[in-house]
Amino acid sequence: MATRHRTSSGRGNVGRNAGRAYPGHIIKVGIKDNASVRAVQQRLNEVGCGPLLVSGDFNSSTRSAVRLFQARTVDGQGQALKVDSVVGPLTWTALFGQQALPAITDQPISLLLKACLNIAASQVGVMEDPAGSNRGPQVDEYIRSVRLDPSAGSYPWCAAFVYWSFERAAARVGIANPVVCTAGVLDHWKKAAKAGARLILPEELLDDLSLLKPGLIFTMSTGGGNGHMGLVEGFRDDRLITIEGNTNLSGGREGIGVFRRTGRKVSEITKGFISYDS
Repeated sequence: MATRHRTSSGRGNVGRNAGRAYPGHIIKVGIKDNASVRAVQQRLNEVGCGPLLVSGDFNSSTRSAVRLFQARTVDGQGQALKVDSVVGPLTWTALFGQQALPAITDQPISLLLKACLNIAASQVGVMEDPAGSNRGPQVDEYIRSVRLDPSAGSYPWCAAFVYWSFERAAARVGIANPVVCTAGVLDHWKKAAKAGARLILPEELLDDLSLLKPGLIFTMSTGGGNGHMGLVEGFRDDRLITIEGNTNLSGGREGIGVFRRTGRKVSEITKGFISYDS
């Protein structure tokens, strides 16, 4: 039996539709964006997943062609595409090229968020001492910022790092810190709306990429009442660029330091995003 190879998303981006900008929302059965559907159909024909009638109707034949393309293609980081019949950011860039996605770093954000990201970035490389202890001179400072005594227990500190970054940023720009003061990820998510923040679900963001801005707090439930959160800095190669405390290069919630990571997909953010922009 012949070996089946997946095609890199960086290959074959030629044809009159190559490089077409992502429309900012997912393309799927029932979508009324005829122009984007026609572009997808034309591109699927160009990459050998047709033949399709370029009609602008996301019909069953188009759905099957999308699934075929997804099954045999990898994304910009060499990871298999999810075979889900939906043309979201990952599948769109695999079809049309990385230049098709917008750069979120150009999005206007508040002085608070700019300062927060600068402060968080200055902490990249901070490590626990000793590793795995949830302690260390700087880690203790993060934990104390949410009104906990770091010597009284072993506290996961990703949410504390987010709060500390905003606390320092608020002081720098001369405003009160609007962020919920808690070391609990899911507690933060629960209380954020009452604190005046906007909660954005992953599916909302995938359907409108204009909502994706630097300074969002991504929030994940990891089971058993636990979670993980961090700051969104950018978006590149179909992935979030994040600054996270209490993590590691593999992205676990019980990590060893502050890292800048580039591997998280929007669709993998299980709770959503918190926006304190104003």
